[in-house]
Amino acid sequence: MSAAPMTLDALQTLIRRMYHAKDASRGVDGTFMWFAAEVGELAEALRSGTAAERQGEFADVLAWLVTLANITGIDLADAIAAKYGQGCPGCQQFECVCPIGGKP
Repeated sequence: MSAAPMTLDALQTLIRRMYHAKDASRGVDGTFMWFAAEVGELAEALRSGTAAERQGEFADVLAWLVTLANITGIDLADAIAAKYGQGCPGCQQFECVCPIGGKP
């Protein structure tokens, strides 16, 4: 049985409720190190992991990103809406037409 879809706001609230005290005491630098380690694990899973391993690593990376947002006071839903809500930051289109080699 699959869990119900979760909004970004709900995820940020859930992670804050479960981990904020520990995360805040670890601080930004320590938390970023955990985030970076999870990105490395995701890279390995993308190269040679199973679908279940990739799924777990994507979830871990997202959870640690949310943790960083929480301890730095960033509302991720607001941040995403501000940066991407009007289209690609580079070309301002909802279907990006930026050159493939460029970063929008």
